[in-house]
Amino acid sequence: MQTPIVALIYDFDKTLSPRDMEEYSFLPGIRVEPDAFWGQCAEFARQHDMDGILTYMYLMKKMASGEMELTRENLIALGRDVEFFPGVTGWFDRINALGRQCGVSVEHYIISSGLTEIIRGSAIGGHFKAIFAASFCYDEEGKAVWPSTAVNYTSKTQYLFRINKGILDVTNDRDLNAFTPEYMRRVPFSNMIYVGDGLTDVPCMKMTKQKGGYSIAVHAPGATEVADDMLLQGRVDFSVEADYTPGSEIEQVVTMLMRRIRASHELTLRHAEQVQRAHRRRGKYVPLDIPMRGGLEDGEDVE
Repeated sequence: MQTPIVALIYDFDKTLSPRDMEEYSFLPGIRVEPDAFWGQCAEFARQHDMDGILTYMYLMKKMASGEMELTRENLIALGRDVEFFPGVTGWFDRINALGRQCGVSVEHYIISSGLTEIIRGSAIGGHFKAIFAASFCYDEEGKAVWPSTAVNYTSKTQYLFRINKGILDVTNDRDLNAFTPEYMRRVPFSNMIYVGDGLTDVPCMKMTKQKGGYSIAVHAPGATEVADDMLLQGRVDFSVEADYTPGSEIEQVVTMLMRRIRASHELTLRHAEQVQRAHRRRGKYVPLDIPMRGGLEDGEDVE
């Protein structure tokens, strides 16, 4: 029996890390206070009707001038100083092992408005199958010259479909937008678990949940209001503290979800086998890899 893939998909800032990643080394390195930087970003965006992600990237480049070389290597190096919620650094190997016990193969993904290079340079950067985040393009000397990718709260949802279809190359839009039958998609939405912290995650949380997957809102100790609101509004399935230590509530929830995904996978295969058997009795051959609910005939979408 094929092992089902479970995709654990995370936001980064305030989901895995307590603060915005720029606040650990970049802003101290250019001698700018976080409140001043984010306040200037908000004002600049209003003045120029500018996307918030493009705004902070523009101001990073502008304010770093004369203070810090904004190169790919330097941004990766900044990742070393990023701090994490309790248990995060050991979380990935532990969940992979728990996944094997549950009969699933776990893959980890990031969908973040933060910077790809800082994430890659962090202590956990090597654990992800793909990192979908903002990034600069660089000149021949490795210096940042222009945004290559900007990931805001609504554009985040396209990356769910990339994971769903297994099209991780962000330049490949043709295959992403081509029709793909449900049974040919690499990771069904029902096998996705999205973990985020705030309102900017709502489009991904809601889409994952509506398409049969699961969404978890995490919160810092004592700061429960936003996560609980999302739970009570039906936008997420669970609201838990951002504690990733062994035996934590989020570990318990994810383990139960992996068991459920495995059971659903087995039931889907049993259903397909019985459909195939019934067709054989009538002298007709049907491949086993058919969708459990009959695909488009039962109202499945075609993204």
